[in-house]
Amino acid sequence: MQHLQTFVLRTGAALLVAAGLAACTTPAPPPRTGVNVPPPVQQPQALFIRPASGTTIARFDGVRNKGLDIAGNLGDPVVASADGRVVYVGGELRGYGNMVIVKHNDTFLTAYAHAENIVVKENAVVRQGQKIAEMGKSGTDRVKVHFEIRKNGTAVDPEPYLSGRLQH
Repeated sequence: MQHLQTFVLRTGAALLVAAGLAACTTPAPPPRTGVNVPPPVQQPQALFIRPASGTTIARFDGVRNKGLDIAGNLGDPVVASADGRVVYVGGELRGYGNMVIVKHNDTFLTAYAHAENIVVKENAVVRQGQKIAEMGKSGTDRVKVHFEIRKNGTAVDPEPYLSGRLQH
């Protein structure tokens, strides 16, 4: 019996030494189990992008301005803010000049007003970032694009959607 205890003690000591040596040469620690590790923090991704690269010259106020006005030069590109289908091209809406409206889903539409030249047709499918018009001053006193996001038909402040704070 004493020999068995001595064997167990020696074997146990040998295993501890072997484990210690293995730990010294192991490149990575063993995986932690039972520990709640939070997933990596991801920044929210904006699902709408700015339709033009110019400076914002007027912001949404919900009364006088139902969107953003972005300055630019005559002919600067205006791009689709998100994937969708063109549902309107024309100049019949008073105060908007030549305009494109894109339907993105059952909830959201975007409008792009005061275009000089429109390069898409109604019912065309457009992709985010695709050129849909050229900046102009139709129906206004300066070159700009007036950009609106409409949620269930109501104009909403575009800025939280463009920054990723609000999503579809």
